[in-house]
Amino acid sequence: MDDRELLQRLLDIEEIKRLKARYFRTLDQQRWDEFAEVFSADAHLEVPEGAVDERGRDAVVASVSGVLRGVRTVHHGHMPEIEITGPDTARGIWAMFDYVEFPVVEGADRFGLQGYGHYAEEYVREDGQWRISHLHLSRLRVDPLGPALNGEST
Repeated sequence: MDDRELLQRLLDIEEIKRLKARYFRTLDQQRWDEFAEVFSADAHLEVPEGAVDERGRDAVVASVSGVLRGVRTVHHGHMPEIEITGPDTARGIWAMFDYVEFPVVEGADRFGLQGYGHYAEEYVREDGQWRISHLHLSRLRVDPLGPALNGEST
């Protein structure tokens, strides 16, 4: 690999890191139009734990925004392992943490989860921009929020 190819590979990896940062930020801020832009037109989202298997950017955004409407979330991605697989393709694995807190219904306890796991993803350069073409979220551990976690109501 010559210096120019190496430089392009490093630039592509940095762009994919920025893409994933936008994914987390727009998801947590519920900026659904911007969130849509991180996905390819034919994106595929899989979350086996939640029986989610959506295909196409619009279906992915509709599914995620529908589940998270009014929900407070915090998502962190760590330790990316990104491999450039072609001039316009790549794959990556991210360690993840998420905090998901659903609105409290009067008279009910706090409800939500803290999850730990991995995102396994594929990326494609589409219209000159890196986008997520396949996202598979698997959680290794889920801790409930609320009485089951801390023994008290909030």
